[in-house]
Amino acid sequence: MFQSFTETASPEQGPPRLSALRDVMTAEGFDGFIVPRADAHQGEYVADRDSRLAWLTGFTGSAGYCIALANTAAVFVDGRYRVQVRAQVADVFTPVDWPEVSLGAWLSENAGDGAVIGFDPWLHTVAQLRELEAAAKNVTLRRSDNLVDRVWDDQPEPPATSAFVQPVDLAGEAHTAKIDRLATSLGPAQAAVLTLPDSICWLLNIRGDDVPRTPFVHGFAVLHADGHVTLFVNPEKLTNLGDHLGSKVEVQPVDGFLPALTDLEGPVQIDPASCPVIVADTLRDADIQIVEAQDPCALPKACKSTAELDGARAAHLRDGAAMARFLCWLDQQPAGSLTEIDVVKRLESERSATNALRDISFDTISGAGPNGAIVHYRVTENTNRPVDEGLLLVDSGGQYVDGTTDVTRTMAIGAVGAEEKRAFTLVLKGMIAISRLRWPKGLAGRDMDALARVALWEQGLDYGHGTGHGVGSYLSVHEGPQRLARTGTVPFMPGMILSNEPGFYKEGAFGIRIENLIIVEEAPALPGQTVDQMYRFETLTHVPIDTRLVDRDLLTEAERAWLNSYHAEVLARIGPLVEGEVSIWLTNACAAI
Repeated sequence: MFQSFTETASPEQGPPRLSALRDVMTAEGFDGFIVPRADAHQGEYVADRDSRLAWLTGFTGSAGYCIALANTAAVFVDGRYRVQVRAQVADVFTPVDWPEVSLGAWLSENAGDGAVIGFDPWLHTVAQLRELEAAAKNVTLRRSDNLVDRVWDDQPEPPATSAFVQPVDLAGEAHTAKIDRLATSLGPAQAAVLTLPDSICWLLNIRGDDVPRTPFVHGFAVLHADGHVTLFVNPEKLTNLGDHLGSKVEVQPVDGFLPALTDLEGPVQIDPASCPVIVADTLRDADIQIVEAQDPCALPKACKSTAELDGARAAHLRDGAAMARFLCWLDQQPAGSLTEIDVVKRLESERSATNALRDISFDTISGAGPNGAIVHYRVTENTNRPVDEGLLLVDSGGQYVDGTTDVTRTMAIGAVGAEEKRAFTLVLKGMIAISRLRWPKGLAGRDMDALARVALWEQGLDYGHGTGHGVGSYLSVHEGPQRLARTGTVPFMPGMILSNEPGFYKEGAFGIRIENLIIVEEAPALPGQTVDQMYRFETLTHVPIDTRLVDRDLLTEAERAWLNSYHAEVLARIGPLVEGEVSIWLTNACAAI
């Protein structure tokens, strides 16, 4: 079982730990200290050693900050976590809606003129510090070692797992060819510093187990314009790679990373959105010219190769069959006979039965009734609810060697009221709007996000998260730079994989989300088309949508046609992969409305 249901944090842990942190702050001359949910690689999933925000506050979400001052402390969370944070932190911490209220604005109002605020330069990016300095001009931001580490007596050791090769037939391109291709893209820079583990793993066609749910190898790298790479990683992690890396990759110990930067010939390229402050500081202190540009791996990694897309399709068929078996089983269980944990265990067992599952791609969200309104809910033994009549939201995914999956379905358990059906149908209309979209080349997620919300907006409703995120190829289930959101500025390009997941959440009552993964592809020209190039989405996910929750009167003819066509495709693709009662169930679940 990959997923654990043990409660790893509690509100009670926060007050004494906050007090200990304040003692160290005072001793070091700080008026405050910033604790992000981050590691030196800016990954969404962090090793236990780097879970400082959860250790200090009890908040276990995948994004956020704490600012501790002498007399107050705030925990900053986005819309996904505003219900969750109130249940997880003690009242010594004040939840703050972020990014509506920025860290800098809060500091300016609460820290006082001349306050000295400490931060760990490994855990904040160049762009984050720049934004913070611009908004908090009345305070002094001072670099420091991590004060949380000083008071965390039983802090776990860093991960020490072994890397393994991602075969070229799945990657679609040899790592040597990737190095050559990207080296020529650096422009005036003589080298580019790579700090994101997904970039390094993608570039070198390697994977690892340094963090849960995401096959990362932790390390740093420098891509040189002459076509070689210096990889900084503990050598014992590479013992299983054999001669895979070859002569183009020089391996050095990870503790040699910062010293090696001082020997580089400039200009050196960094990505301010992901580069730790300490890297830029080291380069500047050595008088090395810095060029700021996007991580050179970002777009090539996002635009999947033909082999990666074929792998994604295969993974989603395998995953779709597992989901069909799970949903068939779920439909046979009487309301009240299961718990949220039972649901998670059964779904993971169905994926494991494929004999291809390497890990789940994130902890399964199994939210019954009001727990479904907690956007990134993680069930524990303490929060486990019975699955009674009403709605059950299940958001889950698998890590397969040929692809990463992520699917959300909201199901009717027993009788469901008209309010829930209406809300479900409004969410479905938004998901269909994105699925059917054709658009001219050059548009980004911010140009499309509203289309998923229009039906909800017309009823005065909305949801507090983006509509979609990028997805990796046996890498992170949340991958940039593309986003289907108001903040998504990167134009969509063929080969990008994204999620399409509008939702609606009624706090204390229920949650609804419907999610498919989609691929950007070129759209064939229409008769009389005057736009040079149009794009559209191919749907990767093949899992029935619960039509018992659909108010047919709220759907247009075009929307009904899309839903019926989608279900016909699900039946055609998944039907041959299941048998017996699951086959019968799937046929009924995919019936036209």
